Amino acid sequence: MEGIEHRTVKVNGINMHIAEKGEGPIVLFLHGFPELWYSWRHQIQYISSQGYHAVAPDLRGYGDTDAPTSITSYTCFHIVGDIIALIDSLGVENVYLVAHDWGALIGWYLCLFRPDRIKAYVCLSVPYMPRNPNVKPVDGMHAVYGDDYYICRFQEPGKIEAEFAKADTEEIITTFLTVRKPGPPILPKEGIRSTPNVPNTLPSWLTKEDITYYASKFNKSGFTGGLNYYRNINLNWELTGAWSGAQIKVPVKFITGDLDVVYTSLGTKEYIEGGAFKKDVPFLEEVVIQQGVAHFNNQEAAEDVNNHIYEFIKKF
Repeated sequence: MEGIEHRTVKVNGINMHIAEKGEGPIVLFLHGFPELWYSWRHQIQYISSQGYHAVAPDLRGYGDTDAPTSITSYTCFHIVGDIIALIDSLGVENVYLVAHDWGALIGWYLCLFRPDRIKAYVCLSVPYMPRNPNVKPVDGMHAVYGDDYYICRFQEPGKIEAEFAKADTEEIITTFLTVRKPGPPILPKEGIRSTPNVPNTLPSWLTKEDITYYASKFNKSGFTGGLNYYRNINLNWELTGAWSGAQIKVPVKFITGDLDVVYTSLGTKEYIEGGAFKKDVPFLEEVVIQQGVAHFNNQEAAEDVNNHIYEFIKKF
């Protein structure tokens, strides 16, 4: 894409691919699953035009960044360690952070562990999820949503990869990016082709070229790196016991769509709007609920998201 430069940096024992454009204060973008730096293509162009240096890595296990083979190489400490090393390599003390989906979860860990490195955080889709000291997260998901809940289906190494291998990679990417069924995502055992509410044609915000780019990278790297994030959810819970009850002490703006699968899952809307979110994140300045927008709002509602990011970060 026009003007976006690519390079590889050594971070935390791995080689990380980053895309970047612009000069000025750094805005760091963290993607989710099944995504890449490319998910931020619209934000990179806009934010760099406003006098910022936009930087978007392929996270560990994705795209052109190294993918260690060990499942336990994908804990929150590993990923946050990668990001801190990336910030160090950019030669700055702190950055503006923008993150979505799994990137948002890593963003919360980053703010929790190293608030000194984050000027302000624009979080998309996934709110802060405080640690429940009494229940391991995946165990709770099994109990509430059942075995077909997508995170539960992702737990067994190799199993979902084998199912994905039976489908076309472009079909998998299209299904994840375009499904618009609110509520907790259920991945039927009949396979990804049977996922409901997938449109027959691509929405206006997503092109065939976009899908082809994503698929080309996942055909090369596979899905295991990204799936390993999910396989460390319970381990992350075990490792972060010292942060039970901790608050996020970074200025935050939260943006989600009213059709987002996270926002419409059990208890999330009440947590966000009922005061508990603000209690856990006392410097939460604004919550934006985009009408008619689903999970991948940085792509579906790119212009609106761009404006919200800029209006927030320019204050700091």
